[in-house]
Amino acid sequence: MIIRGFLETSLLDFEGKVSSVLFVGGCNFRCPYCQNRGLVLNPERYEPIPQEDIDSYLRTHKDFIEGICLTGGEPCLCEDIEGFFRHFKEMGLSVKLDTNGSCPKVLRRLIEVGVVDYIAMDIKAPLNFESYSSSIGVKSRGLFEGVRESIKILMTSPIDYEFRTTVVPTLHTSKDIEEIAQSIRGAKRFILQNFQATETIDPAYSRVTPYTFKEIEEMAKGIRDYVEESKARGK
Repeated sequence: MIIRGFLETSLLDFEGKVSSVLFVGGCNFRCPYCQNRGLVLNPERYEPIPQEDIDSYLRTHKDFIEGICLTGGEPCLCEDIEGFFRHFKEMGLSVKLDTNGSCPKVLRRLIEVGVVDYIAMDIKAPLNFESYSSSIGVKSRGLFEGVRESIKILMTSPIDYEFRTTVVPTLHTSKDIEEIAQSIRGAKRFILQNFQATETIDPAYSRVTPYTFKEIEEMAKGIRDYVEESKARGK
């Protein structure tokens, strides 16, 4: 596993836990509003972080760090993800995965062998092919069906999870958010994240004015009849 970024301490990425965040490079989506442009398009520009350095930090801070969060990029594209997670489980850490949901076979395997404790899966748009293709910047029936399958896997497995949508004014309306919520009716959690206009894959999105946090909160309130828990994140 090649780790391209390491955030030593986070109070936000693994809810309820103090965690370290590990970043992989590369992704099979090209979401125009993605704020990890460098990791997605040019991961080789980020010097790999040695596993020994990560392990040393985690062991030194074992009384403080409770878990790790693997994000990206898209971690499920990494062939050695199962062994990577097992390594941290054997260190006594909880493991969280951030994923775009395009690799359902990988998700199913990770859940079955018990090497992941929490999965946060992005839902980029209402679950119709055209809307999804626009949001992910790739027109692929296979990727789209993979996302749909991953949703089913999470909703029917014992794993703790959340679905989340980064809400972008030019792509998502409150009606779109409600449509997504209806399609995952009964889900444990649906988190709405506010878009950050930083260095995006499509530079035009760096000039988009995000919704106000109050607007995101109102959208979250409007979908509470569909899911067990909904809330806004990213004030």
